[in-house]
This record gives sequence, structure tokens and C-alpha cells, in this order.
Amino acid sequence: MAKVVTPQAVRGTQDMLGEEALRFARVVETFDRVRRLYGFGRVEVPVFEATAVFARSLGETTDVVSKEMYTFEDRGGDSLTLRPEFTAGIARAYLTNGWQQHAPLKVATHGPLFRYERPQKGRFRQFHQLDAEVIGAGEPAADVELLVFADQLLRELGVSDGVTLQLNTLGDAATREAWRAALVKHFEAHRDALSEESVERLAKNPLRILDSKDKRDRPVADAAPVIDDYLSAEAGAFFDTVRNGLDAAGVAYVRNGALVRGLDYYRHTAFEFVTDRLGAQGTVLGGGRYDGLIEALGGSHTPAVGWAAGIERLAMLIDQPAPQTVDVAIVPLGEAAEAAAAGIIARLRRAGIACDMAYRGNMKKRMQKADAWGARYAVILGDDELARGEAAVKTLADGTQRPVLIDALAGALAG
Repeated sequence: MAKVVTPQAVRGTQDMLGEEALRFARVVETFDRVRRLYGFGRVEVPVFEATAVFARSLGETTDVVSKEMYTFEDRGGDSLTLRPEFTAGIARAYLTNGWQQHAPLKVATHGPLFRYERPQKGRFRQFHQLDAEVIGAGEPAADVELLVFADQLLRELGVSDGVTLQLNTLGDAATREAWRAALVKHFEAHRDALSEESVERLAKNPLRILDSKDKRDRPVADAAPVIDDYLSAEAGAFFDTVRNGLDAAGVAYVRNGALVRGLDYYRHTAFEFVTDRLGAQGTVLGGGRYDGLIEALGGSHTPAVGWAAGIERLAMLIDQPAPQTVDVAIVPLGEAAEAAAAGIIARLRRAGIACDMAYRGNMKKRMQKADAWGARYAVILGDDELARGEAAVKTLADGTQRPVLIDALAGALAG
């Protein structure tokens, strides 16, 4: 008989257990707690969408759409895509479910995303993100709230040291159009000095040349016109209000004029929280205002702003979480005690007491298991104890032991 070959995990995916899973869970739990403080409701959207959702929102010419999306035809002949990011799906849901009635809508989510790219440290083909969005608010106060939310999340995760908020403005539509024209003129004049990739971007996405990592592009990019020379009075006032709000909230930032978003629907605020602790992959959280996205999906003009953060990257930065422990270990001795223990452990858990019981083993092995779990107490059940309606409660830190009525165990162990 041929040997059965165990299938391997798909490249760029990951299995988590132990410390890795604890780190992941701590990031998610902290996010859920902080987003509730800020009044962001939980939202869920599908893992796959019609391909048009992402092609229209991310732009046909972007690398994500042209090279990285997991796109397939289903049995009905429809083109579907595994979500490469959250914002487009949330925007689609906002339109198709009539959520405009709830505007301004503050929502947050987290979950898996999919991009076919080269796996590297902290980057996977199935990866996970936190996401927060405010849809239907054109006021700079929404940008400030999201930035302060992000800052508090990083602080509560304990990763804010060594993380810098980089901030820029992309202006309003008029500002962006004038700046883009000036950039194209500048880059065309220095076309011969640009890398091949930037020459290609010049026709499709000239703003992206500004943040090129290619050394050949830096002299030309660094000498490019700056957006401040083209800011309208309204766009300048918007950016000033955002900066004043951050100052009032005590959130430090640095201006980065090269921080851009290539897609035309981005407006005003763009930002990234960058760390020096992850090598070249330094951004742990990023976002901006995307006032034109809802229109690109067929809706009316709807201002919106949001951010996303990689859970894997944040999990790499946080301190090692404490291992999961139980408060109480149940140690039954004999068949009658085993049977009674099932009811006792159920009542204790329902009372909110974390407890566990080894499936097998003599008393010595079960007590070793209790130590391994980090339990504070061992509840020992034998025939004599059961006959008296009692259990022996042993405090594992000092070895002391006392009898407790079984019906009173929950109260005795809750402290």
C-alpha cells in the first residue's frame, strides 16, 4: 500500500500555537477594548467579494490588482477575489446595505487578508489586520480621533517607544491636481535619471515616485515640488486643524512630505506609524482620508477616513505575554470521584473560575499537571471526602490544605 503523504501548509500561511497564538490574541483583545472606548462598533464583511470591488477601489494599474490578488472564477462564472484589504469591502457594504442612514459611521474589524507576494519577516500571503474607519464625516475631527485611537492602541500594547507618527497632507482635489501636474513636469524633465519602475509610474502613478526606495530616484524625488506650494486655503486650514488636534491630545508627530498615496480618491490626511525595530518593513499602522472612494464604487460623494495595522507585526513587537493559566486544578481519586468531578468542574466554570482537570493519571501525575498549569489551588476528591460532601483544597504556593464543603467550593475559590 502506498504511503500517504501529508500535505504541507501553503507557502505564506502560518499555524499558531503557544506563545505565537498568545501574542496574536493579545493584540486583538487590546484592539477590541480600545475601539470600544472610542465608540467604534464591530463590523463584519465577507472574505471574498466581486473582483470589481477591489479593481475599482484599488485601481487597475496598482501592483495589488495586477500582481497580488487571489482572483478566481466560481462555478457560476463570476469573478471573485479574496479580500486584499478591508476598506473596499466596508465601503461596498456601506452602499449596498443602506448604512448611509447611520452616518457618520464609526466601525472597526479584524481578520485575514490575502495577497500573493513574496513572504518575508512579518509578511504572509494570508495575513491579518486590524482596521478602523469613519465613513460619512468630512470634518478634521474624525482624522484626529482616528489618530489618537491609533496612538492609544500602540501605547496600551506597550510598543509606542521607538514608533514615530509620520504625517502629511495630500490636499483637496484642486490642490492634488495642481501638485500632480507640477510633479509630472518635474519628473519628465529628469526622466533619464529615473529608474525603469519610476518611468513606468510616471504615466500611471507619478506621486509614488516620491516614496521610491530606489537610490537612482532619490535625487530627483528629493528635489520635486512640495505640496505646500499648491495647498488651497481650505486644505491648509484642514491640515492645521488636524495638527492642532494632535497637539491638544498630546500625540507627537513628524511631518513627512514624501508620504503619499497614489490613488486619486485619497485626500487631505495621510499617515503612518513607523518603527525602527522591524528592519525595512517599518510601518506598523497606516491610513488616511479617502473622500473619493465611495464615488468610485458608484455612490454619492461621501467623505471617509481610516487606518489598518498588521497584527503579525504588532505581535512581534509586544512583550512576551504571560502564559495562559488556570486558577484551580481538579484532582479526582477513583471512579466515583471522576464522576463527581465532572459536575464540580462545570459548576466552578459557570461561576467564572478558570479550572481544568487532567483526563488521566494517578495523583502524582495530576498534581504535576496542576503545577504545569500554574494553578493556585488543587481540589482533591477521594472516596472519604465524597462521603462527607467535602473536597480537600490545597494551596499550591505553600502546601497548606483545608476541607471545604463541595457546595461551597465556588465561594471559597473565587477570592
